Amino acid sequence: MAFKDFPQHEQGVALLQRSLERERLAHAWLFTGEGMEELEALARTLAKTLLCERPRRGRTGVATDCCDTCPTCHRVAEGAHPDVRWVRPESKTRYIAIAQVRELMREVQLKPAEGRSKVAVMVEADRMTLEAANAFLKTLEEPPPRSVLILLSSEPQRLPETIVSRCLRLNFGGEAFRPSPDAPLDWLERFGRLAAEGRSLLNRYQLLGVLLKRLAEIRADVEKTLAARSPLNRYQEVDPEVIERWEKELKAAVEAEYRRRRDGVLATLGWWLRDIWLRTLKGDQARLAFPGLAATDTLAERVTTQTALENLAMLAETQRLLHTNVQEALALEVGLLKLQF
Repeated sequence: MAFKDFPQHEQGVALLQRSLERERLAHAWLFTGEGMEELEALARTLAKTLLCERPRRGRTGVATDCCDTCPTCHRVAEGAHPDVRWVRPESKTRYIAIAQVRELMREVQLKPAEGRSKVAVMVEADRMTLEAANAFLKTLEEPPPRSVLILLSSEPQRLPETIVSRCLRLNFGGEAFRPSPDAPLDWLERFGRLAAEGRSLLNRYQLLGVLLKRLAEIRADVEKTLAARSPLNRYQEVDPEVIERWEKELKAAVEAEYRRRRDGVLATLGWWLRDIWLRTLKGDQARLAFPGLAATDTLAERVTTQTALENLAMLAETQRLLHTNVQEALALEVGLLKLQF
């Protein structure tokens, strides 16, 4: 992708391109927004623009966008360019450890291997441990020449202020999540029908089964999609250390993208619980996110407005727990057992 492929973020992209054209690109950027995949795409496009062989140039003759077709652009897109380094939370702990930051600091101190610049991208930067953040602060205070550091975060409030204050922040967030009309909702319709059928313990575990099945489908799709994009499928005869790094990056990328899409599933469930709350208030049908679900009215007749609000609070607490290291299935099980229908 090139910058021209982000019309929904015209303002932020224009600021980046003005900085490029004036040759005043900051050494450290903080990209914030709701979708990590989109933030990664923007960071990747900036890296391609800085290294592109045939860039699109502005009025001053300076590169302001990548061609997206040259070998260098393809290598950056595939994660195979030696001058672009990605750091992600470790797949098991879900944190960025100090060892990862130290390795990143060592690499960005080196001269570019091929291009004009070195680019380091930290995905989910808010997942740095305190020790890692303190170590990374030294690099932000004295950035190496010809280097660009890009931090990505959907929860920038979790970053230390000392980190945020040393980055130029660009917000690429859009409107708050609202379910897409194209999103598959078969699972939600089945969830609603089962919720309307009864209140037994077995019923609650049936609801859990529907949700876990949908999440398993999402994980399988994420693993298949990201594995197909990984340089592991394109380059076999490379250094074993590089292969090991790519494998770790793939695992971390799968986990990050899965969690992002899981948040979308739970947000969809939240909109449906909100629909039930609105119907307890005899709210206008046009304001519902899912006006076609018959179970909404059935359940709204069964619960009070206060109970509907408690269900929403339960889901919010479950989502909060899932952003810690709690076991996913356990958090969902406890949450769904607390649902009151």
